[in-house]
Amino acid sequence: MQLNLESGLTKEDVRKLIASKDDSESRQLRVTTDGIAYLSGVVGNRGLDGNLFRLEIWDSGNDYVGHQASMDDVWVTRIYNAPRRNWPNPYSTYIDDL
Repeated sequence: MQLNLESGLTKEDVRKLIASKDDSESRQLRVTTDGIAYLSGVVGNRGLDGNLFRLEIWDSGNDYVGHQASMDDVWVTRIYNAPRRNWPNPYSTYIDDL
């Protein structure tokens, strides 16, 4: 699942994105130069071509993604706000102040 930041972003969109992956591997929310937000299984400084910025790595087994994580309104709001604050001019290519 991908979210287009240019067409508007809702908390429900973010909730669905978080629920779209399971917590069995580490994930990272990334935003492309075209404004597409997605959850990547490639994390850290690998595979960054075409990405404008990324959030911190969400280690597996910590309920950062999956159905349970998507039901946490505080977490969803934090993730919802990060791309909104940083698109299209992020303060850094690595965002860790959620």
